Amino acid sequence: MIRFFDVVFSFIGIALLSPLFVVLYIAICLESKGGGIYSQTRVGKEGRDFKLFKFRSMRIGSDKKGLITVGGRDPRVTRTGFFIRKYKLDELPQLFNVLIGDMSIVGPRPEVRKYVDLYTDEQRKVLSVRPGITDYASIEYVDENVILGQAEDPEKAYIETILPDKIRYNMKYINHQCPQEYFKIIFLTLYHIIK
Repeated sequence: MIRFFDVVFSFIGIALLSPLFVVLYIAICLESKGGGIYSQTRVGKEGRDFKLFKFRSMRIGSDKKGLITVGGRDPRVTRTGFFIRKYKLDELPQLFNVLIGDMSIVGPRPEVRKYVDLYTDEQRKVLSVRPGITDYASIEYVDENVILGQAEDPEKAYIETILPDKIRYNMKYINHQCPQEYFKIIFLTLYHIIK
């Protein structure tokens, strides 16, 4: 049932938002060298790698300087990138990931292999479902980059504090996965973005 909602919502979303996709793509390309879409290998259901799509919010090659974005204004982030990140517009191309089946609208945010390799056996349960665009952890840690910007060692803070806490929120959905929870998370996400 949830897969049915994913296909319907992602198809409608892509169709309705296609003019916005074009505008954002052009704005990104005009501001900095490179294409408007960024893809990164993430770990999906059952530990399989897939390419996650985002609107590019950083200058080309920024990921070589670290995987974690820190502070309210990371210098690697472009002006357009700052705007699209603030309103979560950089995540919109993931509707294509949902449509092709790599992701769901709702589910644990997919991590890069570097952090998945640190999971305990218990934490690996998050890989039993399709990763998602939004979940309880995304709502709770909406200002994650600001939190990391205040940490003495952002990488350590992410691995030792934020990552385990996010997985705890992930399990809340996984253990109660049903259409009611699915819609609840979607509405909570929209509420927090608008707020």
